[in-house]
Amino acid sequence: MVRVIRSTVLPVPSDRLWEELRDFNGHDRWHPEVEKSQIERGEPSDRVGCVRSFRLNDGSELRERLLTLSDMEQTYSYCLLDTPIPLFNYVAHVRLYPVTDTNQTFWEWEGRFSTPEGREGELAGLVGDDIYRAAFDAIRSHMGLGD
Repeated sequence: MVRVIRSTVLPVPSDRLWEELRDFNGHDRWHPEVEKSQIERGEPSDRVGCVRSFRLNDGSELRERLLTLSDMEQTYSYCLLDTPIPLFNYVAHVRLYPVTDTNQTFWEWEGRFSTPEGREGELAGLVGDDIYRAAFDAIRSHMGLGD
């Protein structure tokens, strides 16, 4: 099992960042790789169990299911249902922690998955850098937070 963890600190209160991230279908507004996204069956994007279908800029199509969402803990988890990338049993957790002495936010993103033998490093890099780190940078830009 591969475990990928990335984290960052953003100069914004956690409540403000949570407003952007808690919308399970909102990543097409800020993630540079997501071209279009929709929640299947017209369900609300904060209903546990809802499925988002989205297309990446390269034409790849993915589906993910929201497994948990907690406004109190500012966290959610999701799993991959369909992906062209060999990430098996992929489950990810996103969590925000307030940094109270500076009114900032510590954002942690963790994913676990299996993959074909020999591709662990390659796919851990893809998830950690092309997805998670790219999202951190994209949110900074989207929210006007600079570097």
